[in-house]
Amino acid sequence: MAPKNKENSSKRKKQQQVEDEGNEDYRKRRDRNNQAVKRSRVKSKMRTQQTLERVNQLKTENELLEEKIKMLTKELGFLKDLFLAHAGSSQHSVNLQDLDLNALLAEDKSAEPLKTSSGKL
Repeated sequence: MAPKNKENSSKRKKQQQVEDEGNEDYRKRRDRNNQAVKRSRVKSKMRTQQTLERVNQLKTENELLEEKIKMLTKELGFLKDLFLAHAGSSQHSVNLQDLDLNALLAEDKSAEPLKTSSGKL
């Protein structure tokens, strides 16, 4: 007899659900839920799109910074060579081993940055 009670119970639940589906409140809830799902999906797509745009922006910025590093490295090498050539040929030659480059660099950092002949730092 127990199985018949379970069958009757499930039939009653299905019948009640069918009645509820016809109910106007149920339709309103379903419509509101469908609209909320659509809004959620749109927001998710927008967030994804914004993230992709930000990634592309950062990649471009990174490439520019990498190029700047290469240029500044070349400029530093050139300036070092120029300094060494000038220091080696100067009549007032200074022994490079006597120079405290760390102290000079520390002083340079505390002073206002100087511009090179190219107008860049």
